[in-house]
Amino acid sequence: MDLVVVGGGPVGCSLARAARGLSVALLAQQRPAPAVSEGFDTRVYALTPGNVAFLRELGVWSAIARERVVPVQAMRIYGDDASSLEFDAYGAGVPELAWIVEDRLLQEALWRDLEVDVLEGQCDALQLGADHAVLELGNGKSIRAKLVVGADGADSLVRRQAGIRASRSDYGQSAVVANFRCSKPHRNVAFQWFRRGAVLALLPLPGDHVSMVWSRAGPTDDLREVQEAAREHLGELALVTPPRSYPLRRLSAERLVAPRVALAGDAGHVIHPLAGQGLNLGLQDARTLAEVLYSREPRRDCGDLRLLRRYERSRAEPILAMDTMVDSLFRLFGAEDPLAARVRNAGLNLTDRLPVVKNMLMRQAMG
Repeated sequence: MDLVVVGGGPVGCSLARAARGLSVALLAQQRPAPAVSEGFDTRVYALTPGNVAFLRELGVWSAIARERVVPVQAMRIYGDDASSLEFDAYGAGVPELAWIVEDRLLQEALWRDLEVDVLEGQCDALQLGADHAVLELGNGKSIRAKLVVGADGADSLVRRQAGIRASRSDYGQSAVVANFRCSKPHRNVAFQWFRRGAVLALLPLPGDHVSMVWSRAGPTDDLREVQEAAREHLGELALVTPPRSYPLRRLSAERLVAPRVALAGDAGHVIHPLAGQGLNLGLQDARTLAEVLYSREPRRDCGDLRLLRRYERSRAEPILAMDTMVDSLFRLFGAEDPLAARVRNAGLNLTDRLPVVKNMLMRQAMG
């Protein structure tokens, strides 16, 4: 076996599909549950046009029903006073800023007609040799491969077994996700509010629905603040899925590669969700690694560390830039100092009046 991808989420599955010219196995704990035909998944993603193009190349995007994805035509960002910033696809000369898709729909499309060996179970141990790696599986079996890619999440066993250290920090917040029906049309606009350290985003879903991602500290069962923020733009909100929450952490692996090992997605980096770029970074990892492996020299071993370092170098700057930007925004808008408040709100208003800067930021975020 040339390549074993550990992790059956969107990042691991997209890499397994994209790895051309290699014998590939995908190790997943279980196949994803079927997507519901009615209602909406609580977890949604805002995918950049660059990553949607990648999914189109893999034949995945066309497998998702058109009526279940929504293009984002504009984004409106509000500070904790009257400051605001608006991004508009038409003004930037692009068809859309992003696409909203539900997690289960994306995973179902990625798994459909998957032409690789699929192994269900978990990896208990990883042994690394000079010319191959051996994964010890939970069922007592083992599998040899020239390269193992850990796409197995923030608590990656592959990362630990490869001896790659990671720095972690806790944001002291939880992300609350839920879906609402709104009484006013969202018009394919995504909204975001920075409110006293909390970050509230409402993303357009099909019809008269929106998806909420609310990052905040303290209790999260009182949704009146969400109603107050949204009322002017979306009218009254009616909850249609129970809120779910998960803690927010930051993670950065010391390296993305080791002999016979590469990391992708949350196994290598976890950032704050305020910019909605977590999965986008992971899909870019998968795309870049697949390109590096495909373009390697004849007879070059796909697990060769010098080859894998090309992938690491290609991803280092984009990951660092996004992580630094998101963490800086979190700290700037979370600061309660009056001077910080004036700086951040003045920054929003100034950026909104500079079309060149706005377009540059948009194109960077669109991947």
